[in-house]
Amino acid sequence: MPFLESPFSEPLAERLRAAARGVRLYWLGQAGFVILTSRFRIAIDPYLSDSLAEKYKGKRFEHDRMMPAPIAPSELGPVDLVLVTHQHTDHMDPQTLVPIAEANPDCRFLLPRAALGAAQERIGVQSERLVPIDAGESVEPLPGFTVSAIRAAHETLERTPEGWHRFLGYVVATDGVRLYHSGDTIPHEGLVEEVAPFRVDLALLPVNGRRAELTEAGIAGNLTLDEACLLADRIGAPDMIAHHYGMFAFNTECPEAIDTKSESADCRVRLHRAKLSVEYRLSRAG
Repeated sequence: MPFLESPFSEPLAERLRAAARGVRLYWLGQAGFVILTSRFRIAIDPYLSDSLAEKYKGKRFEHDRMMPAPIAPSELGPVDLVLVTHQHTDHMDPQTLVPIAEANPDCRFLLPRAALGAAQERIGVQSERLVPIDAGESVEPLPGFTVSAIRAAHETLERTPEGWHRFLGYVVATDGVRLYHSGDTIPHEGLVEEVAPFRVDLALLPVNGRRAELTEAGIAGNLTLDEACLLADRIGAPDMIAHHYGMFAFNTECPEAIDTKSESADCRVRLHRAKLSVEYRLSRAG
């Protein structure tokens, strides 16, 4: 499948107004992406505020942004669906999701069933606008747009007393294209076997890794860059976008390390570093 990576100079809000050609993705920073299909506009884990900087100001691990938000929530345009992988604030941010909900009264929010209570509190929408899902389930929240939930371990596989998984990844299928957004995860038993049968065209994987210092402070980590490349290869994804870096100084990966890995022969997939002001496009038709 053709995969094109095209830089652009105009503001993201202006770029989003252009007619969709194939499936287009734009990085929002951290684990966030906006996806445009031939019919719909979907956001995944958007974090477009400074809420964490406010929350952790003066604390040991301050959460000041290393990069500005590329767009305001209200400028995302007509969002049809938001996918939330778990309830950590850089993935389920009320200062981002509430403006999206208010600007788009028909927009729904797909999220782990385990995070339903948190979503009701943070987003404040009616229950019919929330689409709960658990690992192993598939739903079609929009016509021709399906989402399948995959277990994620951030850094462990956690479940509620009801047995619902707290952390999820999603395989999205639309317009003949299949994408895998792992959510926040580390390698765990059964992950490859769960994702590989979907034969995804593109993997969106975090690469900020994990450190004992952060784990002990309650800040869970993710795949390392090497682990992400290996996972993408083992699930059969020809292309991978490395993300979840460059947001918080205490929990990131060096951009140059990602670029070096991309150019090396030991990463068997085509590795792309997530960048702002770049359009990523896939199309069955070319």
